[in-house]
Amino acid sequence: MGLVDLLQSIIPPALFFSAPLIFTALGGVFSERSGVVNIGLEGLMIMGAFVGIVFNLAFADVLGAWTPWISILVAMVVSAIFAMIHAVASVSFRADQVVSGVAINFLALGLGVFLTKQWYGKGQTDMVSEPFYTTNILGVSDIPFIGPIFFQGIYVTSYVAIILAFIAWYVLYKTPFGLQLRAVGEHPMAADTNGINVYKMRYIAVILSGAFGGLGGSVFALTIALNFSHATIVGQGFMSLAAVIFGKWHPLGAMGAALFFGFAQSLSVISSGVPFLEDVPQVLLLIAPYVLTILALAGFIGRAEAPKANGVPYIKGGR
Repeated sequence: MGLVDLLQSIIPPALFFSAPLIFTALGGVFSERSGVVNIGLEGLMIMGAFVGIVFNLAFADVLGAWTPWISILVAMVVSAIFAMIHAVASVSFRADQVVSGVAINFLALGLGVFLTKQWYGKGQTDMVSEPFYTTNILGVSDIPFIGPIFFQGIYVTSYVAIILAFIAWYVLYKTPFGLQLRAVGEHPMAADTNGINVYKMRYIAVILSGAFGGLGGSVFALTIALNFSHATIVGQGFMSLAAVIFGKWHPLGAMGAALFFGFAQSLSVISSGVPFLEDVPQVLLLIAPYVLTILALAGFIGRAEAPKANGVPYIKGGR
């Protein structure tokens, strides 16, 4: 196997599995940069996957090829609204943010499975007829060496995720909104003294995390799972949260970590076409993403420093 063939068998699947993690991790970055821990990323992905699949099944005949794109937009809106539960509990009522996030995970899974059973009469939905498909990027897919590796047989959502990571970096570090959001996460009392509405900024951040989480979940469902069941999103949200920590709460760092975890997830898929992986037992490749996630955090968590006010409820006036 030549170098180009080897890279072509490795890179597209890695990008493919990374996209949902990048989207969701970006949501986690916004939330935690504002000082709100978001353990509920898994639940937000579940809600996004459920809404994306149900909308796709309901409107595929009407919307045609536009169905998956509109499905992920609808999933973003619904998940953003769903995330307000976490915002109300953790920001307004100052509940324990970890407990609130765990509740979001259980609520999303229970609600999704219950509605699936009610609407479809079984434990899972039908397979969608209008998922995302791989494509070649016109104009660049024929470039020698680079084209076949990065721009042939890829999902457009993979590059949308990477572009959004750079946009998120720009918003957080180059705009007044980003400065205010980071100030709220580092020292909310000082931010309040300077006229920044701490509660408003945290609400916006948590709602953004819901939108990104819904986007990640719906993209996962419409590219990988193609239906919804209790096992559609299993651990993806927690891997995204790990990417947030591994990436030092930075959009580009989270993207890099998500790419690494996406590559780990792709190992079981690409193993048959890679000479040095074909003899590795399948079970080892299936658990590789989770083992590598643990090892990455175990070696990195001591050096990763969260925003100072992360997880600390803010009481206006100190009362």
